[in-house]
Amino acid sequence: MARAYLSLGSNLEPHRYLRAALDELRARFGAIEVSPAYRSHSVGFEGADFVNLAVGLDTELGPEALNDWLHALEDRHGRRRDVPRYSDRTLDVDIVLYDEQVIDGPGHLQIPRKELRHAFVLKPLADIAPQARHPVSGLTMAALWAVFPQEREPLSIEPL
Repeated sequence: MARAYLSLGSNLEPHRYLRAALDELRARFGAIEVSPAYRSHSVGFEGADFVNLAVGLDTELGPEALNDWLHALEDRHGRRRDVPRYSDRTLDVDIVLYDEQVIDGPGHLQIPRKELRHAFVLKPLADIAPQARHPVSGLTMAALWAVFPQEREPLSIEPL
């Protein structure tokens, strides 16, 4: 079994789609760790605010198979792939960390995710996995969050 950490986000009916995604993740993987949800401005395009959270789970799926399963999850919940990559979305689910692996593969599979440089991915991950280490820098999520310039990307807690 491998330990994977995911980032989930939505800015189109986020409560509906994030709850549905969490239900499917629990049904498929059993017990999962779920961070608090945070609201933040969209990054990379002008759009509605996003609600993001992190999930930790154990899986027998390899990174590529897990990525495929997550893409199918997004598709089941209305994710459009015929629009620009950085645009409003019902559901965005990415593998941020997978054990200590470093991968740059097909289907936008990038581990660790470069979005770890943003508060909306780093803070929820630091909440549930403060001692998890970045596989390249070796720094913990807690240490990365401690030096993050939080005023640059403000977050607010979002009840789900």
